[in-house]
Amino acid sequence: MKYKLIERANPQDRSKKKFYAQPVNEGKVTQKNIAADIVELSSLSRGDVSNVIESLLGTMPRYLLMGKSVQLGDFGTLRLSFSSEGVENAAEFRAGMISGVKVVFTPSVELKAALQKISFEKAQ
Repeated sequence: MKYKLIERANPQDRSKKKFYAQPVNEGKVTQKNIAADIVELSSLSRGDVSNVIESLLGTMPRYLLMGKSVQLGDFGTLRLSFSSEGVENAAEFRAGMISGVKVVFTPSVELKAALQKISFEKAQ
């Protein structure tokens, strides 16, 4: 993976600047690109693969909103998380105190192992 160095203020001492590595984004891979790659690896048509991907993407939010974790094999698991205001007494709590809903991704053991093997090179 390529990286570049960016000069930023040190979070511990904002008066000092340090160089920090930042990953280089090599562009985007679209859903169409992924479908085309899967077609090359299987006997499925592009339409079949696209339909499966669309169905997966349409189904995942429904499961997440039901409070379920979505485990995607050797890739990892998605789940919803949020924060809330604290109250002294449980009877004082209202659902409107919940905010900051986000999707949390936890990589699988297999993906974590693959990430341990990553090598880095400085971008030109």
